[in-house]
Amino acid sequence: MNYTIDVLLNKIIKDGKTAGYDIDKIMDAYKLANSSHEGQLRSSGEPYISHPLAVAFILLDFNMDTDTIAAALLHDVVEDSGVELGMLRKKFGEDVALMVDGVTKIGRVSINATKEEEHAENIRKILLGMAKDVRVILIKLADRLHNLRTLNHRPPDKQRSTALETMSFYTPIAHRLGMNELKEEMEDLSLRYLDPYGFKSIEEQVHNRREQRESFIEKIMHRISERIGEMAPPPKMVGRVKSNYSIYKKVIVDGKNFDEIYDIYAVRIIVQSVIECYNILGIIHDMFRPIPFRFKDYIATPKPNRYQSLHTTVMGREGIPFEVQIRTVEMHNTAEYGVAAHWKYKVGLVAKQKHRDNVGDTGRLEWLRHVLDQQQDGGNVVNIAEAIKTDLATDDVYVFSPKGDIITLPLGSTVIDFAYAIHSQVGNKMTGAKVGGRMVKFEYQLVTGDIVDIMTTNSSSYGPNRNWLDIVKTNSAKVKIRAWFRRERRAENITEGKSMLERELRRNSLPHDAELISKAARELRFEETDEFYASMGYGGIQMTRVIHKVKELYISSIAHTEEHTHEINDIDLSSSISKKQSKGVIVEGIDNCLVRFANCCTPLPGDEITGFITRGYGVSVHKSDCVNVSSGKDERLIKVEWAHFNDLYYRAAIDVIGENRPGLIADISSVIFENKFSIDEFNTKKLKNKNVCLEITLEIANVEQLKSIIAKLQKVPGVIMATRRDS
Repeated sequence: MNYTIDVLLNKIIKDGKTAGYDIDKIMDAYKLANSSHEGQLRSSGEPYISHPLAVAFILLDFNMDTDTIAAALLHDVVEDSGVELGMLRKKFGEDVALMVDGVTKIGRVSINATKEEEHAENIRKILLGMAKDVRVILIKLADRLHNLRTLNHRPPDKQRSTALETMSFYTPIAHRLGMNELKEEMEDLSLRYLDPYGFKSIEEQVHNRREQRESFIEKIMHRISERIGEMAPPPKMVGRVKSNYSIYKKVIVDGKNFDEIYDIYAVRIIVQSVIECYNILGIIHDMFRPIPFRFKDYIATPKPNRYQSLHTTVMGREGIPFEVQIRTVEMHNTAEYGVAAHWKYKVGLVAKQKHRDNVGDTGRLEWLRHVLDQQQDGGNVVNIAEAIKTDLATDDVYVFSPKGDIITLPLGSTVIDFAYAIHSQVGNKMTGAKVGGRMVKFEYQLVTGDIVDIMTTNSSSYGPNRNWLDIVKTNSAKVKIRAWFRRERRAENITEGKSMLERELRRNSLPHDAELISKAARELRFEETDEFYASMGYGGIQMTRVIHKVKELYISSIAHTEEHTHEINDIDLSSSISKKQSKGVIVEGIDNCLVRFANCCTPLPGDEITGFITRGYGVSVHKSDCVNVSSGKDERLIKVEWAHFNDLYYRAAIDVIGENRPGLIADISSVIFENKFSIDEFNTKKLKNKNVCLEITLEIANVEQLKSIIAKLQKVPGVIMATRRDS
């Protein structure tokens, strides 16, 4: 669609909304955005202003108010054009400035900040802005949706990273806000880039059954209409099919046959009252045979995002199972638009400041307060990503206290998570747990319907166990456990932190140097070394980050020392023979030489290597058994060795032969990303025997890492062989 200001204004006028909008304010916002983005183009070649116009257009579908539309038009001017927030505040008011600031990415956190920390800070900034005004996240979701709709113009690596970020952060947020329609579109668009083969397979199967589906749903709705048509006013009925991503999860991930999915077809019945919902449920069960264990009452037990509806799966005369969803008009609006239904249906068009504080949405945003509390309670900013992936997971379990209170937790949560969800003190004083009246282990994973009774002690000397950090699922429980250890066991934490660091330093052959450790503590933002040790002791900072920083500083200190008179792991750096490290390789006898790694054998740390002096290109490093150097003249061969402290990454090529099945690429990519490897190249080609060959180039630190990832890839279903490519 070609988005222009005329299209935007026509939508307002066409829908008869002009009485509720300040057209002059919207036009002023457009003019400033248009002049600020003048000359800027999107990847598609379109003028950049088309993007903020599209975001505003999406928000108009939710009937968002004037300030939200103005903020949508201006949402990139601070980040991309240098417009000052103060000017926006003066010209458009506090609300617009707050929303624009909430969706504007921060600059670089600090000189020493990693990309992961910067990303986490940006997420935290969005959540903080959202806590002040929920419209911040609505603008960000609309922004992401339009970016996904136009993602085909971006490079493949950007497509994949954007889709992954969407699935790990934005779709869980949309789910928690109850914005089902927007969430499903983002999932389908992301899937197109995460697993194009799987997506195409599902899309084709849905398309091939289109006529059959439409005919079947039409017959079902006609039969139901004949039975309930006398109700006044008559219920509204719509037919629907599950989203492509929902089908993908069941077919590709769960391994089900397309025809085994019971709720792929659905009829939605919308009525006026809760009593009518249950009356129609009885009629449906009288007309069709209910399938056992396929009934869910989300009216009596709403989902955490306030979703309410009756779901029942029944069997029609044709022998085809289908789902019936029954809900009121208000439930339907909440299900489709979530928190945005506040503007669309309740408050109306003029959502003034007095309504801004998420009226009626206190429960829906409870999770947000938990996430923000974790940051105030000592949680490391990087842990926010973990919180999004666990505490905001779309799969939940519903469990009960002995008094009948419902506690909602992410799938995989334990009785310890349950205890901390009730209260911090319940978790801290927990001595055991009963589920359904019988004792269970702390590791017991809860399932929907469990009745959990937590046993506690009044002893002041009792507290949580450090092992609980490895057991609990929710980030909120981890933060509360760490907070207890930080508060109650400072001396113990310092001792434990020192012991842990000493073990890791020995394991990595690094010196226990007080000055080095003190400098690492400062660069990791700890004012005191004891605070640094204590944080390691209670799990506030990951040991991998600490060792990485110490190693980085140690190597830097060696590189800047003119004379090295000490030994490093028996490697004498003051040898009379000149040795120069370059790209993680020490070349004997030559200073400041150019080093490059041969593409024919792609050596990695751990391989036996040799150097070959080339004409004009320095030293080419090969594996010792490479055929291209085994026949070389002796006088051009030179001794090289891997530097003992090598914090570099190298390109390593892997060939994976597998069955050409939907989902194979997604499964392989998941294994790679779960193990935190970066992909440089990813190519596929079909083989004559109908199998597929995946040519993958990764960034690898050493041979052991390469062997590890190859072993894991060989376990992926459908993979026939995974091998290192040497040439």
